[in-house]
Amino acid sequence: MAVVDKISRPERWDVPFDENMSADRLKHILSFEPFKSIDPAKFPATISLDDVLSNDTRVVNYKKGDVIVQEGDYGNTAFFIMTGSVGVLLDDSFATSGGYFSKKKVKKKNIFQALAQFWKNPKGLEFRKNVRSAGNMEGLRKVGTETRIFLQDVSSIIEKHAVGTIQSGEFFGEIAALGRTPRTATVVAAEEGMELLEIKWQGLRELRKFTPSIKEHIDKIYRERNLMTHLREMPLFGGLNEEEIQEVADLTQFKTFGNFDWHSTYNKLAAQGADASSRLDTEPMIVEEGNFPNDLILIRAGFARLSEKSGNGHRTVSYLGRGQAFGLDEIAHNYRSDRQVAYQRSLRGIGHVDVLIVPGVVLNKYVFPKLDQDDFPPLIVDKKSLSASQLLMIKDQLRGSKLKTSELEFLVENRFINGTATMLINLDHCTRCDDCVVACASAHENNPRFIREGKTFGNLMVANACMHCQDPVCMIGCPTGAIQRQSLEGQVIINDITCVGCATCSNSCPYDNIQMIEARDKQGAFLFDGTTNQPILKATKCDLCFEQISGPNCQYSCPHDALARLDMRDVEKLARWRRR
Repeated sequence: MAVVDKISRPERWDVPFDENMSADRLKHILSFEPFKSIDPAKFPATISLDDVLSNDTRVVNYKKGDVIVQEGDYGNTAFFIMTGSVGVLLDDSFATSGGYFSKKKVKKKNIFQALAQFWKNPKGLEFRKNVRSAGNMEGLRKVGTETRIFLQDVSSIIEKHAVGTIQSGEFFGEIAALGRTPRTATVVAAEEGMELLEIKWQGLRELRKFTPSIKEHIDKIYRERNLMTHLREMPLFGGLNEEEIQEVADLTQFKTFGNFDWHSTYNKLAAQGADASSRLDTEPMIVEEGNFPNDLILIRAGFARLSEKSGNGHRTVSYLGRGQAFGLDEIAHNYRSDRQVAYQRSLRGIGHVDVLIVPGVVLNKYVFPKLDQDDFPPLIVDKKSLSASQLLMIKDQLRGSKLKTSELEFLVENRFINGTATMLINLDHCTRCDDCVVACASAHENNPRFIREGKTFGNLMVANACMHCQDPVCMIGCPTGAIQRQSLEGQVIINDITCVGCATCSNSCPYDNIQMIEARDKQGAFLFDGTTNQPILKATKCDLCFEQISGPNCQYSCPHDALARLDMRDVEKLARWRRR
């Protein structure tokens, strides 16, 4: 009797992307190429082509001048133009008077302005002067439950600033959607009555998986626009000429592991009280310890867990993020030694991870012959040949530069590894004086932007303060681009002027580090939207004191050196801070 693989219907389809999707609308979508030529038989019964298009896409109409995506924003959808055309803009000189396109400029306070905060800050909480809501912002309009930015003189703007146009029958936004990378351009509707098919990343993944033509199209775009640049920036490939880099790019594969909506999965497992072993079972295996090292794995986006066998289970030894590599030590060892080794550790996807897979033979042919001996990683020690005292000495050496396994497990399981400026507090040193909270408030008009509470592990607390994540899921879905990453220093900040209080960012943050507040006037009375008669809400969070000359006030005001803002990618620095 044949074994049948059972694939359950995806839970995300319980709520279709387009609540107005109908049989006629699906038929309309299927009348366009390339959907018209897709073979439905290539799709499994439980993830049929009709189901993917019915549940993971929606038809959206745009008016001329409507902004579809903004440069620098994060998104999880791609677009197919059914009718009309769009303009692609890169020059920010077309920003509207309301500043909806221009990112909030970093203008640090001088020493006199910094001191003046002590007597000029408002006495009331969450005071806003000339506050505007979505109902009274020029350049914004409501479409159903959505808020859209539109340009008044789009024809002139496109003529002056567009670097190109995209016509009907073409895709855009695929690479940013699949990799959760910033949009590389602003795209605006160039014609009236435009009709777009917006595709969720999951649907795009299924179409790419079961439709070779779409896969080839997306891979071709990435190879042409991104991969060559990515490889050139890596020191490992620095000695290669253009032809050799092209050869490496041609042989490199792209793969995605895990769930793009990792924050939702994490929250669900945390709510269920799942133990570490159960959570580990949900993480897809990328490379298993003991397998022969055929490939170099490059992390393109997301995070991966490094673990090694320990008894009947696995223990976490480290984690990898964007730009880091796995497997180089083993492949380089086998290139130089007759004693061949396997992968020394397992690599699992934490949440969602995009990887580039470079065949080891490519390294052997193009990379290793050009390296000096000093540039190779050290040969892997055969632990079986070492004495007990030698093994103990190696462990002592490693212990000085690494975190304890239990500490790593705590950081990985709670996804704190996502932070580039995570607030850590040593509870043994902290006297609960709240100088950090007072200093934060003084830098933000008497409103503290963090909560001195959080999850703890021993004497370590990870406070509820924005971590300025590598993977900022809070930025996905912001209708006005109000929550944004600074291009120079990388802080994730909120433009209070363009925030419409929709709470999308607050609901998306898996760490509960974004708070929605009700704006008030100078007398402390709540402000109301004149259109909806509802209180005006604003999203607030730590901005890492990006306007202050001192940097984060919380850290520098602690009299006991108990608080630090640390980049979780620097495990050695974190370990040194823990050992103080």
